Amino acid sequence: MKEEFLLGNGAMAIGLLEAGCQIMTSYPGTPSSEILPEVVRLSKMSKLNTGIEWSINEKVAFDNAFAAAISGKRAACCMKMVGLNVAADSFMSAAYIGNIGGLVIISCDDPGPHSSQTEQDSRLMARLAKVPVLDRAARKKPGK
Repeated sequence: MKEEFLLGNGAMAIGLLEAGCQIMTSYPGTPSSEILPEVVRLSKMSKLNTGIEWSINEKVAFDNAFAAAISGKRAACCMKMVGLNVAADSFMSAAYIGNIGGLVIISCDDPGPHSSQTEQDSRLMARLAKVPVLDRAARKKPGK
């Protein structure tokens, strides 16, 4: 593999594939739109057999990734933050059903908002569902 510079979404795609993600679903929406195409590009370049789907909406994307996870596959689903509202019914149910394979939900927040109609903090949805959150933007405040 050659060395190349990547934006955060490209790095996310590499991380998913290196972690063994077998199924990747998404619904396009900035700031998350670049992750799935990077998964496609990197999967082809590495000759991986990754199942990839642009879904008709965020709920369908979530449901397909969750179905893969409960059947034992490592799956990921990507959407923008307001898409998590669309998938909320399935998301809340999946939180207590569990899965066998593993499921990563990438909900790209848009503080500001720069490219969305509203501002939303997905960490609060995760707290409501009682699921763990990995937040790359979380930093300790100086002096604490």
